[in-house]
Amino acid sequence: MTPPTPSNWLSILALGLIWGGTFMVVSIALEGHGPITVATARTTLGALSLIALVTALRRPWPGHGTGPFVIWGGLLSTAVPFSLLSWGQQYVPSAFAGLSMAMLPLFVLPLAHVFTDERMSLRKTIGVGLGFTGALALFAPGVTGALAGPGLLGQLACIAAAFCYAISSVVTRRCPAVDPFSFAAVTLLVGAVPLIPAMLLIEGVPRFEGLRPGLAILFLGLFPTALAALIRVSVIRSAGPVFLTLVNYQVPLWSVFFGWLVLSEELPLRFFLALGLILSGVVVSQWASLKRLGLRARASGG
Repeated sequence: MTPPTPSNWLSILALGLIWGGTFMVVSIALEGHGPITVATARTTLGALSLIALVTALRRPWPGHGTGPFVIWGGLLSTAVPFSLLSWGQQYVPSAFAGLSMAMLPLFVLPLAHVFTDERMSLRKTIGVGLGFTGALALFAPGVTGALAGPGLLGQLACIAAAFCYAISSVVTRRCPAVDPFSFAAVTLLVGAVPLIPAMLLIEGVPRFEGLRPGLAILFLGLFPTALAALIRVSVIRSAGPVFLTLVNYQVPLWSVFFGWLVLSEELPLRFFLALGLILSGVVVSQWASLKRLGLRARASGG
């Protein structure tokens, strides 16, 4: 694997910006559309974009042996978490949704310990403990009653979405060799299949509700899904999957920043406390990978 290039570092920054801004854009889309409509539009537009791209590039489609991985990966990486996040963000700030995604690496570690050959070490266990302490800091007002009712359920929905992403990452890791472009396209298509009838049954046919939420819907379908998938594949191919994990440290920071700047969300002290604890937990649990990245960066600079 070649050392990360300046282009790779710019790609990591772009992914952090795109994924970190997603939660703010979801909040804007919810101004004119229901949560299932937002999730459906995001999934369907992303699927159509990537299917067109895979077809144009003549990439190979997943084989028969990948069927269960495609189905479960599609449901747990698109349909379910997109719906949970859209519903939850009706009741919690976009910054909270972004912070909840910082829990993703901490969920992956114990799941990988059980279902793959990646074992939990003492350092990783300590890191997971720090991260979940941060999660408790986020939940404290809801547990004590300050955010009882929909607010607490919205928090749980965001955390559940992060857990779905964690499961889907383990499923994807266990999937046989497959073209990443076509795998991303098909998983989005799988996610769109149950969402479209659910949207029509519960919220009806979407209508134009203004330029602001309409542009937000388009952004969600094209950028955090289709474009981000292409950047992600490019980074993995040239710099490796370990380097890509740097995105996990950016997403909550950008989500808090955009929520404050664009949506004027209030950021209580507990948000920053939780952010510090969660990121500290990720750093501790991923220390070996970060150390390898540092050595690789120094080698490329020399």
